[in-house]
Amino acid sequence: MRWIEVSINTPSGQIDDRCSELAALGAEGFVIESEEDFRSFLENNHKYWDYVDEELEDRFAGVSRIKFYLSDDEAGNATLAAIRAVYPDLSTSFIADSDWENNWKEYYHPIEIGDKLVVVPEWETVPEGGRIPLILDPGLIFGTGSHATTRMCLAALEDYSEPGKKILDLGCGSGILGIGGLVLGCSSSTGCDIDTKAPDVAASNAALNGIGPDRFRVYAGDILSDAGMRRMLGTGYNIVCANIVSDVIIPLAPLVRGFMAPDAVFITSGIIEGRQDEVCDALEASGFKIADHYCEEDWHCFVCK
Repeated sequence: MRWIEVSINTPSGQIDDRCSELAALGAEGFVIESEEDFRSFLENNHKYWDYVDEELEDRFAGVSRIKFYLSDDEAGNATLAAIRAVYPDLSTSFIADSDWENNWKEYYHPIEIGDKLVVVPEWETVPEGGRIPLILDPGLIFGTGSHATTRMCLAALEDYSEPGKKILDLGCGSGILGIGGLVLGCSSSTGCDIDTKAPDVAASNAALNGIGPDRFRVYAGDILSDAGMRRMLGTGYNIVCANIVSDVIIPLAPLVRGFMAPDAVFITSGIIEGRQDEVCDALEASGFKIADHYCEEDWHCFVCK
């Protein structure tokens, strides 16, 4: 079965009226793409910022359109003809059933990070060149390696990962940082995330790299409000990571030292331009010294001791 994807550019103030007109002409299942809605989504879903890269932001710049799908058969083409008579400037493309699940994969390719790593989508071939592969399913959950915050954290991990070290990743998402530390040589990794899907997703990604539950485990919970979760995670970690957002890093800062072994390091990112001084002040007030400060694409990463 093939489908017709129909797109109609629409002034934002006319979207509701046009959807009503299109419904009367036989269209249904509308998808509205607008920069305003996209920005609103980001503002209200901070935890997904790691899943948004510049290419995706560019797709929504100045955009306001209505999209819907029609079956590529006699009935669908008749509906398309009726709609085209009213909206002659519409655009169309064709999508096969098999494309629905997989066409998003074209946006993900191996990404070289730091001096050692290459993040490889599971359906891609590991590139030659001697870099250490970190295999990931980007479609499962946020945390793909494409965002500057994740790249900076992984690059910083290269300087501190070695056999015998334990990692704790707070807000682990896909598990990419903990898994990255393990493929770089660390002995064990523990993660925690408020998203209840994270443990299964992170475990699946770990398995893609030949890492089992004896070295890698993830829990779902809110460490800011749940003292029991903090006790369960324990202490003695040589590396603690938190690639979240400033509004979480600031209240988290006083708690982090309790997870750390002597001489441990805290790597944190997700800090947008304009918030770095505020986060730095919170870290220093919690007893941390900023050992390194990285900035990439208006995002900041601190390495603290």
